[in-house]
Amino acid sequence: MATVELLFSALPEHVRTARLVAAAVARRAGVDEAVLDEVRLAVGEACTRAVGLHMSHGLGTPVRVSLIEDEKKFSIEVGDDAPHRRFSLPGGTLGASASAAPSANGDGGGKGSGSGGGLVEAEGALLPGARDEIPEPVAEEDEGDGEMGLAVISGLVDDVEVTTDENGGVIRMSWPTIEPVLP
Repeated sequence: MATVELLFSALPEHVRTARLVAAAVARRAGVDEAVLDEVRLAVGEACTRAVGLHMSHGLGTPVRVSLIEDEKKFSIEVGDDAPHRRFSLPGGTLGASASAAPSANGDGGGKGSGSGGGLVEAEGALLPGARDEIPEPVAEEDEGDGEMGLAVISGLVDDVEVTTDENGGVIRMSWPTIEPVLP
């Protein structure tokens, strides 16, 4: 399993570099040429989202990109260090009640509110007490941009997984590789 790791400052001008490196490594790993544009676009969206989260939270840590070549698939992981808030919603789905104010105990609206009370992860403000300094919450329109990026990624990539917590998030994307044709 060959891995290439890329760390870059959370600046928009570095997203292009990440896209180019990802496409070059994907080509070498055996990803079909017809899919390389999708790889570039998906990595661009994921990195742009990570850069935006870092900038909106005033983080100085780099964005992480791991390019992983397995036997039959090529995977890319884009990681950020932005805190993602967890809160409960009825039924565990993100819906209209997502804007509910956090309760006094900081769980974002009460664990048992409504039926189901499943946990849903969402970007935005820190959980109270997560760090010494709590940055300003992300504006709703900025959160919408991140969600739009995720929608674009899921449209481009069949195998995508997004995980978040109060310490950051990771977007994992995978593509099948083709066997090289030997002359």
